Amino acid sequence: QVQLVESGGGLVQPGGSLRLSCAASGSIRTYTMGWSRLAPGKQREIVATIIDGGTPTYSDSVKGRFTISRDNAKNAVDLQMNSLKPEDTAVYYCYGYLPGFSSGRGTLVTVSS
Repeated sequence: QVQLVESGGGLVQPGGSLRLSCAASGSIRTYTMGWSRLAPGKQREIVATIIDGGTPTYSDSVKGRFTISRDNAKNAVDLQMNSLKPEDTAVYYCYGYLPGFSSGRGTLVTVSS
């Protein structure tokens, strides 16, 4: 089973940026990868998905502000988050179908002044 480890979370002011990284213990080549988030009192939301060689997709809540990217050579998936809002506060999880579903333990992002 491929393990996924997220990093890069933290406290940021509204309007700020953060870049989350996901390191996989094995190859992610050809597999679908993505990021989801879980906020207190809310259901888990898939915010970004990237198919190998395909066009990324985003939830409406982050479209235009977040960018997902992948580096198959490094077995890594990043999430660049700009123009952050307080409602983006959540634990962010990297996930992948490798080919079975796998998810990391998450990294906390707090957007607050």
